[in-house]
Amino acid sequence: MFGLIRRLWGRPMILHLQIIWFIDVMMDAMANKPAPVILVVEDDPVLRMLTVEFVNEAGFETLEACGADQAIAILESNSRIAVLFTDINMPGSMDGLRLAHVVSNRWPAMEILIASGHVRLRQADLPPNGRFLGKPYLAAALIADLRSLVSHAAPLTQA
Repeated sequence: MFGLIRRLWGRPMILHLQIIWFIDVMMDAMANKPAPVILVVEDDPVLRMLTVEFVNEAGFETLEACGADQAIAILESNSRIAVLFTDINMPGSMDGLRLAHVVSNRWPAMEILIASGHVRLRQADLPPNGRFLGKPYLAAALIADLRSLVSHAAPLTQA
């Protein structure tokens, strides 16, 4: 797996960040605090699998969706989701940017991280509770953004 990660991102994960994440995960486990839940929406199965692995290894719980419709169904049935992490370019009824706006309107407390390697978004393009992450990104950058967003996240309530 490490060889695949190295080929995809060109650099290995930074060891000291892994140690910090491990300590953080262990402290959360000792406090019996449930892991924050991240909904990963990515149509490419390989990228989705890698992203879920990175996010899980950082101590988060993950749910996965391959498109916007599936993501909405998951959000409707799970109130523990802290952050929506979505790609922009996806087939289906709406792309990731439209999904982010729909989620922001329906669940205003939801934190949203939007990623793309094809489009560069300005803050004005994002929903009020959205943040942009350009691809390709390092796993450490993704995890840092998710940790920051989780610290601001409120429990999900149906709107």
